[in-house]
Amino acid sequence: MFEQVLKLVKQYPRIIIHRHSYPDGDAIGSQIGLATLLKDNFKDKEVYMVGDPATRLPFIDVAMDEIPDEYYTNALAIVLDCGGSHMVCDKRYATAAATVRIDHHIKCDTVAQVEVIDSTFESASGMVALFAKECGLKLSLQSATMLYMGMVTDSGRFAFDSVSARTFELAAFLMSQPIDLNTLNYDLNAEDFSEILNKADNMHKIKFTNNNVAYIYTPREELPASDATIVSTGLVGLMRDIKGVHVWVNFTESDDGVHCELRSNRPNINPIAVKYGGGGHKKASGCIVPDKQTAMKLLADLDEIAITE
Repeated sequence: MFEQVLKLVKQYPRIIIHRHSYPDGDAIGSQIGLATLLKDNFKDKEVYMVGDPATRLPFIDVAMDEIPDEYYTNALAIVLDCGGSHMVCDKRYATAAATVRIDHHIKCDTVAQVEVIDSTFESASGMVALFAKECGLKLSLQSATMLYMGMVTDSGRFAFDSVSARTFELAAFLMSQPIDLNTLNYDLNAEDFSEILNKADNMHKIKFTNNNVAYIYTPREELPASDATIVSTGLVGLMRDIKGVHVWVNFTESDDGVHCELRSNRPNINPIAVKYGGGGHKKASGCIVPDKQTAMKLLADLDEIAITE
C-alpha cells in the first residue's frame, strides 16, 4: 500500500509535512507522528512540519516550522488528513519536486502526484501507523502517542462505525510503546469550568426541524472571544446523544462566513457538505457558507434526507 511513499521518502533529502488548516487531533497527531517517525528512521533527512498552530489542542507543545519558499526545491511534500486542496494548510506544497497525500476522507479532488486514500480508515493517523508497521519502521514513544491520539479522537474514542478490527490491531501496535493513557485522556477531555457552563447554556439553544434534525445557530455577536472553528466543532457534539435524532448540525457565524459542522448516525450527509463547498466523511462533514440564508438552505437539505429515516 505504501511502496511508492517509502520510495519517495528514501529518494528526497528534504521532507515537508502538511495537513489541513485548523488542525484537529487526527491532523496534528498524524503530522507530528509521521515527522517523528521519519526523523527516527531516516537520520540523514531534513524533516519539517508547516501550518497554523493546534489551537484546538492547547496541550500540544510542538511548534510548526517556518521555512523559506526555496526549501521546496528538490523536496518531497506530504499532505495528511486533507480531503481537498482548498483545505491544505500551506499551499506551497504544490511547488515541491514531488507530492504525496495520505488521507481517509472521501476524495473531492486530486491533491498530490501520489495519493494513498482509503475512506474505510477511521483516521489518517491509523494510515500512518500502518505505514510504520508495513515498512518495518522503528516506533518511538512520541510518534506512537501522537498517532494513537489521532486514532482516538477521529474515531470518537473508538465509538464510530468507521472502527474495525484493523483499528484495534493498529492501536495495539502503537501501544507496544508505553503510552501514558491517563495523561493523554485528561489532556483531551479536561475543560475550563467556563467552557462547561457555556456548553450548558448552548444546550438550551438546540432547535429541531420538522423531521427532527437538531441544530444550534450562533450569531457573530454571540460568539465568545475564541476561534469560530473551535466553537463550532465543540458545540456539535452536544446534540450527538439526543434520542430520536439521527442528523444534527452546528452553525457558527464568523468573519469568513458561517461554519457548518454536519453529523449523522445513519444517513450519508457528505453529499450535502460537498454541495456547499465542503467535504469530509459519510457521517461527519463540514463546510463554510457565506450567510445565514445559505445555512438555512443547507438545513432544509438535511431535513429532506432525514425523511428517509
